[in-house]
Amino acid sequence: MDKKKKFYVVWKGRKTGIFTTWEECKAQVEGYADAKYKSFESREQAEKAFKNEYSQYYPINPKPDKPKELSEDELRRLSRPIAESYSVDAACSGNPGTLEYRCVHNTSKEIIFKQGPYEDGTNNIGEFLAIVDALVLFKSKKITSPIYSDSLVAIGWVEKKKCRTKLEQTKSNSTLFELIERAEKWLLDNDYDNRVLKWKTDIWGEIPADYERKCRF
Repeated sequence: MDKKKKFYVVWKGRKTGIFTTWEECKAQVEGYADAKYKSFESREQAEKAFKNEYSQYYPINPKPDKPKELSEDELRRLSRPIAESYSVDAACSGNPGTLEYRCVHNTSKEIIFKQGPYEDGTNNIGEFLAIVDALVLFKSKKITSPIYSDSLVAIGWVEKKKCRTKLEQTKSNSTLFELIERAEKWLLDNDYDNRVLKWKTDIWGEIPADYERKCRF
């Protein structure tokens, strides 16, 4: 079967005009810097196109397609936080000092829970308890979204199911140590579907649960 005849418009090349074979068109554009050309199905289309600007057929800045919704794996590869997720953070005035912690929904910034103040605590203890409290709550509500923390230490403690704090127990922080013991027991007795992920503060800004509210996400 014979190939359907095409007509080639060259707007910018060694020679411009309408050509009836690819060989003729190629001779005008091959190796020519920023050549502008296009094929058409009929001479009528080609003649009309040659009277118009090349940009009408190949826009210099075409309107971008609506971005597709990325999967969680794609978001991680692109170094962006997962939108449907939660974060926890702790604030401690002193080390040890008065401790409080909370959990926030990352997109709505809704505070899911907050605990404290507790006396003579540390930031890592607060982060650890916040992660476990979130895991307990989310399991009861069948929420499987990821949980972000900016404390690698606390994330490691959760993975090991043990709060390895060097803080000494005193009368003033006895409540905190009761909470730690309860959290460790829950981790040993339960599994969970939530991933506990590190918040990349250096890339994304302050974590959404941050008490200073410096988040850029």
